[in-house]
Amino acid sequence: MLCSHLRPSLPHLLSLRLLGTAASRTVAVKQPELLSATLAFEDSGAFRVKSLGELLRALGVFRLCSFPVLVNNCGKLMSIARTLLGRRGFSLLLRPTVYAQFVAGENESEISQSMEKMSSLGLRPMLAVPIEEDLGESTGEKRYDDNMEAMLECVRMSHSNAWCKDPMMQLKITALLSPELCVKLTTVIAQQPYDLDLLIRAMDGETVTFPGLDEKEAAHFLCGLKRLNRISEVSVNKVRVLVDAEYTYMNPALSLVTMAMMKKFNKDGAWIWNTYQCYLKESRSLLLEALRLSRNQGFCLGVKLVRGAYMDKERKLAEKEGRADPVHKSWNDTNDSYNGSLDVMLEVISQKPDGYRIIVATHNEESVRRAAKRMEELGIDKDGGSVCFGQLLGMCDHVSLTLAKEGYAVYKSVPYGSVDDTLPYLVRRAQENRTVLQGIRKERDLLRQELNRRMRLSLTGGR
Repeated sequence: MLCSHLRPSLPHLLSLRLLGTAASRTVAVKQPELLSATLAFEDSGAFRVKSLGELLRALGVFRLCSFPVLVNNCGKLMSIARTLLGRRGFSLLLRPTVYAQFVAGENESEISQSMEKMSSLGLRPMLAVPIEEDLGESTGEKRYDDNMEAMLECVRMSHSNAWCKDPMMQLKITALLSPELCVKLTTVIAQQPYDLDLLIRAMDGETVTFPGLDEKEAAHFLCGLKRLNRISEVSVNKVRVLVDAEYTYMNPALSLVTMAMMKKFNKDGAWIWNTYQCYLKESRSLLLEALRLSRNQGFCLGVKLVRGAYMDKERKLAEKEGRADPVHKSWNDTNDSYNGSLDVMLEVISQKPDGYRIIVATHNEESVRRAAKRMEELGIDKDGGSVCFGQLLGMCDHVSLTLAKEGYAVYKSVPYGSVDDTLPYLVRRAQENRTVLQGIRKERDLLRQELNRRMRLSLTGGR
């Protein structure tokens, strides 16, 4: 039963937690020697590949993002601007600025131009269909079917264009299955666990009964599983699909579905990946249990390791419902959680590189250096396929470009679509990552250094 998979026995969980704690302590002890000189991320030369227009745009956008009042109210401000300027005027304002900074383009031709430039810099795209849906926003089976077609098109573009080897894409389960059902399912499996094989049988088209769901909910769940199955079938051996984590009130259901997809499709490689949010107190135990489950069930485990982006909403909701805060109390605790989980994954990868994969998805320079140094210590290839790094398009380029220059596999999360399609995505990403957006002073400083260097060269005639 899935309960035994996701909720390990106390003695076993304690041993796993001790392993994780030991890893974290080991990392903490080694911290001073993990600062690689080649990964200092202090060289503004990383931005020499950018045009003058790109430098100025990045500086302007990052300057705006440094104001909390703008980031916190960006949704309202954009709505007002759209009303005042009209749809066309608003698009003309956003396209050369915020849109161009964080979005690859609207059609395949525009996306290809962005991706070819990215590839020339040694960076790899991880395409993301900008579909946003939360509680109260469900739109019916037709909309979910349309979302599936958009995901299938994403698989096709990722595979058919020679942008990089080993392409990746992101997937939101709530774009294919209603958030309301995911919340209901989370409640159900806490009391009445589902076996992974039940979901796999449903994916295969077998008529099954889902305990705890009424007829309408079961029918929708079956449709959602078939949509996910279709995307998985098309992507296997072509594109690696990284499933996003979302809010704690639905994550158990998302993990249930993702683990079933892994068990079915990850027999010979990690084609379906799950995301672990290290700002959550339970993240380490969930990751360690996923490792145990993958060993026992015989499938490869792909892990996207993030710090997380829903902190404020998680805390407010927990307070409102009288629950314990699920988020670590401090930034240091989150760092310890992230670095400890990272170390555990690198250890198992060094022992069985074909069975595990990880993307170190972070803008935190210390964690990036830590991962690179640990890879060197454990003999893990920089570009061997088991470990890669990831940052958002339009951000943290000094880290991405430096890593690529040193020979590491580096992906940029790349949303695409029209201004109207990507606006909700951009607004939510800005609000969820506002601490990151407001803390990009170093990147702004490096951009200014490069701009000043060019100005000096211009004034001296290149001497």
